[in-house]
Amino acid sequence: MPQQDGDGANLGKDVLIIAHRGASGERPEHTLASYERAIDQGADYVEPDLVFTKDGFLVARHENAITDTTDVADHPEFADRKTSKTIDGHALTGWFTEDFTLAELRTLRARERLPELRRSSADFDGLFQIPTFDEIIALVRVKENETGRTIGIYPETKHPSYFEAIGLSFDGPLLKTLHNAGYVSADAPIFIQSFEIDNLRRLDKLTDIRLIQLIRVAPNPADHPELDYKMMTSASGLKDIAQYADGIGVQKTLVLPRSDDDRSTAPSSLVADAHMAGLDVHIWTLRRENIFLPAEYRQGNEPQTMGDFAGEIAAFVAAGVDGIFTDNTKEVVSALSD
Repeated sequence: MPQQDGDGANLGKDVLIIAHRGASGERPEHTLASYERAIDQGADYVEPDLVFTKDGFLVARHENAITDTTDVADHPEFADRKTSKTIDGHALTGWFTEDFTLAELRTLRARERLPELRRSSADFDGLFQIPTFDEIIALVRVKENETGRTIGIYPETKHPSYFEAIGLSFDGPLLKTLHNAGYVSADAPIFIQSFEIDNLRRLDKLTDIRLIQLIRVAPNPADHPELDYKMMTSASGLKDIAQYADGIGVQKTLVLPRSDDDRSTAPSSLVADAHMAGLDVHIWTLRRENIFLPAEYRQGNEPQTMGDFAGEIAAFVAAGVDGIFTDNTKEVVSALSD
């Protein structure tokens, strides 16, 4: 359970709940069904990862590689689209969104990315299309009218320098879509996030929308391989980030490191250092299954079994984080409200 203050007030009450790819622990990720379920479960924000189609539409996929998250391999008409590419230094073979028009992508259906862990979600394979960013915004507006509450959107620009190199820049299409939908100010319920640096710096000059610098243990930023994320989380690095971003979205082990026996240790200074620099801290990604939990929160030996998820949530709330990315909105809402 989340930590409480001396008056018994819940210290987790202001922690943002960010539905990572929607309710991706229960429905195939980045589908309208996944986003809607997360909203219905109480998410403050839904998080679409954005990539481009061949004809320049923004669609939601975790990666531009769609071999594992769609049924594209079952479509003989697209067999000749299978190819090999290098994306951010990684050699990949498969099918990629930028080689399909939107109309072609609409003939595909989403699949659960982790069927061995999430069998109930895999039961929904083949039912849902790949949504456009416009459709996600439209869904959010419908659900806001239905529920009477504000629902935020937290898009990530995926591989921006790669897409820029093939003539598909996020800057114009993304901001046009958001500004046309009324997301224009720093208090709008929107964050734009990226692991890269230069696109956030450009966006900072073009919009007042809040920006989040994503940070992980490794590898280095694709557009600045000379930098490593350890440098970026130093006191001087955080001050530099604060020149163009409003917060950081960090891999959870950067806040609660793990020891050699895979147990959580004392919190690092990152949250305090970031707050000192004027940055919010959102952590990714909290998941309920044993395989994703530190050793002290696992229950039983099966990787797909739900562990003491509430215990891990409480530890991060106590560490002072401002937001939590999660695949399991329902459980986080419950833990933060207890």
